[in-house]
Amino acid sequence: MNQFYNKHFLKLSDFSKENIYELIKISEKLKNNKKNFKEKKKLINKNIILIFEKNSTRTRCSFEIACFDQGAHITYLNIKDSHIGNKESLKDSARILSNMYQGIGYRGKYQKNIENLAKYSTIPIWNGLTNEFHPTQILADLLTIKENIKNKKIDQIKLSYIGDINNNISFSLIEASIIIGFELCLISPQKIKSNNNFYINNIIEKMKNSNNIHITNNIDIGIKGTDFIYTDIWVSMGEKISLQLWEKKIKKLYTYQVNKLLLKKSQNKNIKVMHCLPSLHLYNHYKNLFTNEIISKYNLYNGLEITDEIFESNNSIIFQQAENKIHAIKAIMMASLLKE
Repeated sequence: MNQFYNKHFLKLSDFSKENIYELIKISEKLKNNKKNFKEKKKLINKNIILIFEKNSTRTRCSFEIACFDQGAHITYLNIKDSHIGNKESLKDSARILSNMYQGIGYRGKYQKNIENLAKYSTIPIWNGLTNEFHPTQILADLLTIKENIKNKKIDQIKLSYIGDINNNISFSLIEASIIIGFELCLISPQKIKSNNNFYINNIIEKMKNSNNIHITNNIDIGIKGTDFIYTDIWVSMGEKISLQLWEKKIKKLYTYQVNKLLLKKSQNKNIKVMHCLPSLHLYNHYKNLFTNEIISKYNLYNGLEITDEIFESNNSIIFQQAENKIHAIKAIMMASLLKE
């Protein structure tokens, strides 16, 4: 029997290195079949519900396209328009939905909520993002990395993540590095904050026993010889956004922008740039978020966390990442819904 059958996909640390490699392999095969018009619908008449507490573009579209490609039916439910977690407990919702559907895609605030949902669900639940983790994104990223390395294996690469390291992308990359063994360098003036969060505390403890994860505020050290540079928007979805918060983040992180000079410091002409999106790389897109004084003070006319020049450069594999989320999510769903 398929080892993933009826299993949840809540966080990467629930899986082994071999498990993750197998999911990447399945993703590759599904991508190839779709590109060559050889895809076979194996989820016909399966009913999938997407419960999204947070807004989404790529994750929602990826789930829906994966289902359409495989012949499954989709119900999209915004938590604000339902009783889930409000008039109805997560425990009750899990048991009710388990009798109606074959799988649940959940995108919400807290990891403890999706873990609680999974505890009482008899059908697979897939994590489309929580404040703590974004495992579907990182599986898509690992597929993208594999497609862009010729003479190395994934466990032989160096990946440098730069900027705000207290978010779900950073935490899931740490999980991936611990499991797979690739070198991960977190470049930031920040330290990782647990905020008494059980899941983040667990990551911090595991990091203490890892020799391949480094945290530094020294850009030259962190970027040198890296294969991939990864960044993300400086204010996360889990934070209460305000002008004051933005200015605080910009003051700390503006020198950690991914730009042409940063890429040169890697001393790797083949370096690839990654970003999970959305990105504030276009001045016209973010100019109304801040005062002219802030933009002028920190010279933010060519992008925030990444310049438009690098975002659109040949080094960028950002849109490849976005597309690969379809194939990664499809692999996760099919692996957990099909016995063979």
